[in-house]
Amino acid sequence: MPISLQRPCGFFAALSVSLLASTATLAEHHEGTDHEAVLAVVTALFDGMRGRDEAKLRSVFAEEARLGTQGVDGFIERVVTGERFLDEVTFDETVLIDGELAMAWTPYNLFVDDVFHHCGVDLFVMKLSDEGWRITQLDDTRRTEGCDPERRD
Repeated sequence: MPISLQRPCGFFAALSVSLLASTATLAEHHEGTDHEAVLAVVTALFDGMRGRDEAKLRSVFAEEARLGTQGVDGFIERVVTGERFLDEVTFDETVLIDGELAMAWTPYNLFVDDVFHHCGVDLFVMKLSDEGWRITQLDDTRRTEGCDPERRD
């Protein structure tokens, strides 16, 4: 009586598909976790701005970080000592991750003393370190036309 390999092959095929699905689910979970961690850095930056919290602001930047073409020290100094209340709100964020490199593209509205000031897009480049994700480069666009000043989510 010949041995049929169809059943074992079918079994192994089903097992393989099941293992691949589990691996994909784990990858999606890991990706989701990293996605949330990257956006948590963005949130921490803007919470630090709202609270004029120098320690929180410094904690999100890598030592070699640049803001535009400058270092971050001047930015932090202006935020911490400024007299105006800054509230930057992002929405429709896009996060891309490859290993230890991440990019967050975050459309935003900026409110100064609770009045709409301008909108644009922030572009964050981050690296994963022993302390977590840290901003290495931050740049933005700014405009007053084509904005939705009611957007605060």
